[in-house]
Amino acid sequence: MAENKYWKSLEEKYNDPEFIKQSGKEFKEELPVLLGEKGIDKVSTGRRDFLKFLGFSVTAATVAAGCEMPVRKSIPYVVKPDEIVPGVPNYYASTYFDGADFVNVLVKTREGRPIKIEGNELSPVSLGGTSAAAQASVLSLYDNTRPKGPIANGNKISWANVDKDVVAKLEAIAAKGGVIRIVSSTVVSPSLNNAIKEFAVKYPTAKHVTYDAVSYSGILEANEKSFGKRGIPSYHFDKADVVVSVGADFLRSWVSPVEFSALYAKKRKVTKANPNNLSRHIQFEGVFSQAGSNADKRVVVKPSQEDAVVLALYNAVASLAGAGTFASPSLDAEVLKAVKEAAAELFKASGKSIVVSGSNDVNTQTLVNAINTLLQNYGATIDLNKHYNTRKGNDAEFAGFVNELKVGSVGAVIFLNANPVYNSTFGAELKGALKKAELSVSLSDQLDETSIAVNYLLPDHHYLESWGDAEPKSGVFSITQPTIDPLFDTRSALESLLAFIGVKISAYDYIKSYWQNNIFTQQSKFASFNVLWDRSVHDGIAETTTTAATVTFAGDVASAASAVAAKKGGAGEEVALYEKSGIREGKGAGNPLLQELPDPISKIAWDNYVALSPKYAKEKGLASGDLVTVTAGKYNVTLPVHIQPGTAYGVFAIALGYGREVAGKAGSNIGKNAYPFISFNGNNFEKFAAGASLAKAGGNYPLALTQTYHSIFDGLNERRIVKETSLEEYKQNPYAGNEDRAHVKEHLQTLYGYHDRPGHHWNLAIDLNSCIGCGACVVACNVENNIPIVGKEEVLKAREMHWLRIDRYYAGDDENPSVIYQPMMCQHCDNAPCENVCPVAATNHSSEGLNQMTYNRCIGTRYCANNCPYKVRRFNWFDYWGADSFNVENIGVENNYDPHGMTEDLTRMVLNPDVTVRSRGVIEKCSFCVQKIQGGKLAAKKEGRKLKDGDIKTACQAACATGAIVFGDVNDETSAVRKRLDDERTFAVLEEIHTLPNVTYLTKVRNKPAEAKAAHHGGGHH
Repeated sequence: MAENKYWKSLEEKYNDPEFIKQSGKEFKEELPVLLGEKGIDKVSTGRRDFLKFLGFSVTAATVAAGCEMPVRKSIPYVVKPDEIVPGVPNYYASTYFDGADFVNVLVKTREGRPIKIEGNELSPVSLGGTSAAAQASVLSLYDNTRPKGPIANGNKISWANVDKDVVAKLEAIAAKGGVIRIVSSTVVSPSLNNAIKEFAVKYPTAKHVTYDAVSYSGILEANEKSFGKRGIPSYHFDKADVVVSVGADFLRSWVSPVEFSALYAKKRKVTKANPNNLSRHIQFEGVFSQAGSNADKRVVVKPSQEDAVVLALYNAVASLAGAGTFASPSLDAEVLKAVKEAAAELFKASGKSIVVSGSNDVNTQTLVNAINTLLQNYGATIDLNKHYNTRKGNDAEFAGFVNELKVGSVGAVIFLNANPVYNSTFGAELKGALKKAELSVSLSDQLDETSIAVNYLLPDHHYLESWGDAEPKSGVFSITQPTIDPLFDTRSALESLLAFIGVKISAYDYIKSYWQNNIFTQQSKFASFNVLWDRSVHDGIAETTTTAATVTFAGDVASAASAVAAKKGGAGEEVALYEKSGIREGKGAGNPLLQELPDPISKIAWDNYVALSPKYAKEKGLASGDLVTVTAGKYNVTLPVHIQPGTAYGVFAIALGYGREVAGKAGSNIGKNAYPFISFNGNNFEKFAAGASLAKAGGNYPLALTQTYHSIFDGLNERRIVKETSLEEYKQNPYAGNEDRAHVKEHLQTLYGYHDRPGHHWNLAIDLNSCIGCGACVVACNVENNIPIVGKEEVLKAREMHWLRIDRYYAGDDENPSVIYQPMMCQHCDNAPCENVCPVAATNHSSEGLNQMTYNRCIGTRYCANNCPYKVRRFNWFDYWGADSFNVENIGVENNYDPHGMTEDLTRMVLNPDVTVRSRGVIEKCSFCVQKIQGGKLAAKKEGRKLKDGDIKTACQAACATGAIVFGDVNDETSAVRKRLDDERTFAVLEEIHTLPNVTYLTKVRNKPAEAKAAHHGGGHH
């Protein structure tokens, strides 16, 4: 059977001459060493000056070793708090919610500093997983651009004067019957919602308007009409044998992606004993999404055609169920065939299937509800009794508020952690209309576009400084608790609202009182309220029992079908908007950890762009980086082109969350704002704009594209880097796709000997079926191991410092390829090629199988990086964290490169004291989180017991929502990692060269029908 040819980029697939030229180099470009007078970009130092380079390296190392280290004065505790033991971390349960991701977390603190986020395994919502944004949120706490205190009309003001002024103005406006509005993103806190209700009692003309930057109003209204409940149900992807998604990226951004990723992965784990556990996933979409990249079958359609696909799917399922059908718009023959095949698979899996749609059209969502009803999925895989409270926006009410503001009828408006001046399609109109209001207030924890446009900026605490609560799902409650005193003169938004109605009470006392009077009455299993409260604060979670009620569908299918059929989609070009896994809706734009995280699909960091299909770009004569102007309606943006395989022809895909004017050092003025492209149909917002056009703008803009960096490609040899097979083949042969491994192991020829490791022998195993490429592990690794942020200019030079990268491989057709994700870190080879080329023995092997780095011995020759077949070693070109003793103050050499303020004292509070902060000029790489290994062994020793499997989790493993990564001791016969090592699907990358890596992978198994298995046989080439 034919094997796949894998490729990371179109340039690699078609052997582009420039790519071949670059791939043969050790480094991407010539290497400047010192900063010139005009900065690093103006230095012209050739590689011929090797001896000069070496001379500087040796001299610099000598200076570093010989000069006196700076004095760091520390003040010991006079009276040590009981809960703090120096050197021992404390963990506090808390809740992260940024309007997009909801995650129950454990906050790791050291000596009173929050330094790391972990998932809370007790959570019934996030299920112990985390997201990239949640992992990065600890850095935003130490953001020096956060507002430092209350501001009134551009001037500092005291909180006492704030309350006096704002209350006086509110009372005056209310006395004359003036309109008061509280505008917020979705509020999941029951206590805060109660305070808003009390505010409305105090000021009867007040109304709470909720909007979401990415709207779910359509599905909410459809569920209200269909079932009488305005909520989004729980989806049990772990119970679904067949999943069909039409434009819903449920693994990256749709509703509850952390939870859905964990549940989805449970049905993607396949074993020889249970091969039928593998679900079947079919995705219809026009923008290459994370869900689409993990699907077994992906069908490309334009966003404007997705509604028609849903109607066609309804008709196909209805025909099989004996129900009536309706006239539907025409679709391409191949698409219609795929729809009918999907319907047949769904109907066969009735009661064990799920259909979801990313459309915000109420009629389309009504049809989705009708399909799931015909398939008997409600009460089986879909639960309306446990509905989400994380999306409550009402598009029509928000549009009405904007109109009220424009005509001058709003006397006062309070924005509660909302930024509609930036992230709504009415942003420009709203900004101008704000001047007509007598009073405008922003209760935000960030400086943003809305907070600088109002009269009063009253900064909220960061969530790590604040008490709060949440009810993400009906009957599921969680606590937010402070892990550090407020760093600035901020105040809880809850306390601000209460102050405006004359209630002087702390957020803690108010929340506790609310829980006693409301939530405790629903908790019969606790003897007293104090028991409930203490347990909830400790665990972070409390659940109430809910009565399961049978839901009955009452939607008007005929009317919905008629409305969808009347929509004319598919003609012409269109703008499609989507969210990236890091930046999401834009709140994280100011976080450099998220900006430097490459997008899972495009592998681009630090920018947004217009993604075009290869065919469309070729017809228009466009190359990657070419600047184009995209116009839809009255709005246009000029952005660089990225040629993205898998994008629908004629679709201009642009990410939301960029184009921020006020987002700190890291996020301001990066890319362009795409929110004005959102269309409003009079009732709901939709994330695409028809009737678009594209024109060349002239010029080329470089994109920080990481997908071909550190490539394991030599232009001549073909290696089997990733391996895959089909489910049918796997059932017949558990070694399918991995047949060559036995031959490779049997015929290994090596000059090295084999090494016994009688104690611990650490190994990390990764299931390619479970890895969805989300990037949470990358950010977790960065935070845990003090990995520096280098900025776009350095990333362009292939100098990103990530110890862990996620390689994304394409296979198949340019217009709709399949994708495999492969996390790649130091493989900790037992026969490590890096070790025997180091002239100073800076890299060596431990008795437990770890490839170690002795940083203060490394002189930066980079021989090890050149000799590493996996290209996983990183060189510290600059002092990114300000760790060097020979800095500009000491000897006048500009040794730092810090475009994003990472060396500021406040920002450095995020550093993990258990991990060395590396200075300039050394090689660094994955250490298997050796500090966690030592911590686990020490804890077991103190308890007088042996180390147990699971006692130690690497940062990447702990962050992973899907359980793709397992770490442990392969000498422990009962360990999970040992069991994976014995699996027939297990393989190691490049093991034919006998490096004996301690990282292994499980062959990916795709749920393809029997006739398609030849297209996905075995591993391919790179």
